[in-house]
Amino acid sequence: MRAVVFEDYQTFPTLKEVEKPKPGPGEVLLKVAGAGACHSDVAIFQDFTEGAPGAQKPQFTLGHENSGWIEETGPGVEGLKQGDAYLVYGPIGCQQCRACSRGQDTYCENAATMPYMGVGLGRDGGMAEYVRVPARNLVPLGDADPIAAASLADAGLTPYHAVKLALPHLNGGGKYALVIGLGGLGLLGVQILKALTGATIIATDMKPEAMAEAERLGAVTVPGGEGQAERIREITGGRGVDAAFDFVGVAPTVQTAMDSTARQGRCTIVGIAGGSYDWSFFTAPYEVELTSTYWGTIEELYEVVDLYRAGQLEPMYTTYPMDRALEAYQALVDGQVSGRAVVVPHA
Repeated sequence: MRAVVFEDYQTFPTLKEVEKPKPGPGEVLLKVAGAGACHSDVAIFQDFTEGAPGAQKPQFTLGHENSGWIEETGPGVEGLKQGDAYLVYGPIGCQQCRACSRGQDTYCENAATMPYMGVGLGRDGGMAEYVRVPARNLVPLGDADPIAAASLADAGLTPYHAVKLALPHLNGGGKYALVIGLGGLGLLGVQILKALTGATIIATDMKPEAMAEAERLGAVTVPGGEGQAERIREITGGRGVDAAFDFVGVAPTVQTAMDSTARQGRCTIVGIAGGSYDWSFFTAPYEVELTSTYWGTIEELYEVVDLYRAGQLEPMYTTYPMDRALEAYQALVDGQVSGRAVVVPHA
């Protein structure tokens, strides 16, 4: 079968023929419906070096945002029907610690001894015609379109987890939320905030077309540039937002997020661009929570699918056939992807 393979650090991946996998005990083989290309993949093959935090040892097939149809089940797997559609929960923990017992494989207590982080993260992923995954990691899609759903495995789950943790700051009337960065995650973040809260959503990006899309989804937009934080505060009557979500993570966007957050608010850095923030007692808003977030739980992915099936989430994506999968990654590297690039191997 064809697969997009990460072969070495700081080396663009290759599209090549690999052996079709066989499901082991407790696993299933999925015929891949869609595989999302994510900036985390770009970090794997472009930014990381051997031994760096987060680096995954080559070689393996990329793709941690996956959906597909049951093709084959491994020993011990019962109750799953061939041809049914599922979304794949990507993280894989040890399944023995307290975090994993909560379905929070992202914070596995034994992560340091695990040979991989998840599907497409050290272990062969779904940027291929077929992918082998633990049966436990499947979330049913029913009759919902699995191709459109593929990117929800990360681009939907990550902002959903971040927003859920911030809900205590957004409960009640007169609340404001800020979304910085309107790519695949940010636009879904706008929709999730609209679905879960009554807050006024303020959205900002450097791309006018991205802000136009956010306006269509119900957000008030503020363009980037000088005076950005001041304009955001004006919308809130000078108080600042109750919860800010930075889906970029460079130093200027972190600064804007913190400058825009109200006293006792919450500022969540979701983007992994590695920006820093110079905190001091007198410049940060009093009692503000500055935090990061990482992916989410499998229970939360069920909830994301519930929103999707109810028509409350509309993933923005562009499809690529398998023979153009490398073009999808190049477009991602070049910043030319609006929403998500989803590879459809069997188109």
